[in-house]
Amino acid sequence: MATKEITKKTLADELAAKYGWTKKDANEAVNYVFDQIAETVKKGGEANINGFGKFSRVNKKARTGLNPATGEKIKIKATKAPKFKASKTFKDLVK
Repeated sequence: MATKEITKKTLADELAAKYGWTKKDANEAVNYVFDQIAETVKKGGEANINGFGKFSRVNKKARTGLNPATGEKIKIKATKAPKFKASKTFKDLVK
C-alpha cells in the first residue's frame, strides 16, 4: 500500500476541489485552522479536535546532559515544547 503525503497545499487543493472553493480561499481556510492551533498552544492553551487529538504545550525542566562527542556534562536549559496526544478514535483507526 502506497503512503500519501499530506501537506497544507494538498489539503487546500482537496478542499477547493470538493467544495468548489477557489484555491486561494481553501488555502486561507487551511492556514486559519493551523494558525489557530499554533496560537492557542503558544499561549499555553489546548487545542482539542474531537476524533483526532489534543495539541498542548509542555514545560521541560532544566537538566544535565552529555555531549556525545566528548562525554562532557552540559547543562540543558528549561524549555517549552509542543505535544500531541491522539484521541482514542484516531488510535483505533490507525490500529
